Amino acid sequence: MYYDSNFAIVVPMANEEKEFDVFALELRNILTKLHAGMIYFIVDNASKDRTIELCQELSKQDSRFITVYAPENKNVVDAYLRGYREAYNRGHDIVVEMDAGLSHDPKAIPMFLRVLDEGNECAFGSRFINGGSIQDSNIYRYFLSKFGTILSNGLLGTRMRDMTSGFQAFHRHIVKEIIDHPFRSKAHFFQTELRYLLRRKRFAEVPIHYSSPSPRVSRKAVRNAVSVLLYYFFKRVTLHGGR
Repeated sequence: MYYDSNFAIVVPMANEEKEFDVFALELRNILTKLHAGMIYFIVDNASKDRTIELCQELSKQDSRFITVYAPENKNVVDAYLRGYREAYNRGHDIVVEMDAGLSHDPKAIPMFLRVLDEGNECAFGSRFINGGSIQDSNIYRYFLSKFGTILSNGLLGTRMRDMTSGFQAFHRHIVKEIIDHPFRSKAHFFQTELRYLLRRKRFAEVPIHYSSPSPRVSRKAVRNAVSVLLYYFFKRVTLHGGR
């Protein structure tokens, strides 16, 4: 199977010291297997441990890893967008977005590349389709993911099986649309907002296995999600009569 060799993987990194070595090894193995690819670690002041030092050390050892320190970031959405801009400005044809900390399995990356190679513009990771799974001991997080997908599809008219996953990949022209869009989300709802904006593109959902070590979602993030969801719902109803 042919894969575009000019692809980048964008990974926001915050307090990843504990899992760093295992995660980095998995990424190195995938890049070696594919004989291609670059990794962009986006680190900001949300990280309080040795993550930035570990990223910088790896970048010195392996030129396939680039560490971007972005202290100006105000939230995780800024980190995602900084990663997209970095990869786009360096000329990559495909950009993969994923979480660190082994929440997302790097072994799934070839599936995303294959889906894009088959003519799709977007490849969205899904935990709720055949072959996907979610291992999350935090029932609150599971509920938000599952109910968030149902609610978003109902209010926004989308038809995706997973509207909240942060494992996804795009061709370059889609990345340009992403970095040019004025996102309203400040936290986790960014993934839903992104998928809603790209709902009319050629896309396929890719089964992924998700394991969540991340902390609970804050009330502030939930309020932001509800606010942005309602914004797009009323905008859709007003402009398109609900279509």
